[in-house]
Amino acid sequence: MKKLLAVTALFALISTSAFAETPEFNISIKDHKFNPETVEIPVDTKVKLIVKNEDKTPEEFESHDFKREKVIPGGTTAKILVGPLKAGEYKFFGEFNPKTAQGKLVVK
Repeated sequence: MKKLLAVTALFALISTSAFAETPEFNISIKDHKFNPETVEIPVDTKVKLIVKNEDKTPEEFESHDFKREKVIPGGTTAKILVGPLKAGEYKFFGEFNPKTAQGKLVVK
């Protein structure tokens, strides 16, 4: 009986940590600009960016700093996993509109 309780407790602990909620941060693209332009995320934590393209045209979300790129068709939403990252600032941009679509992650 003790082994069964120990195994059950261990399984519950593993299940809880394995399915822990990944923090989500929303970013929209409208008029070829990111909103918000600056997003604060926690240090050493994997996060999910929910990027909604409200424009009718596609945009490519790209970052050389945290090595992500994703084409997001107009009127759609993309989920982008990032991190864990060390403290600092990490730039991202819209490759199809680099003059206006600029943003950064601030990791604290």
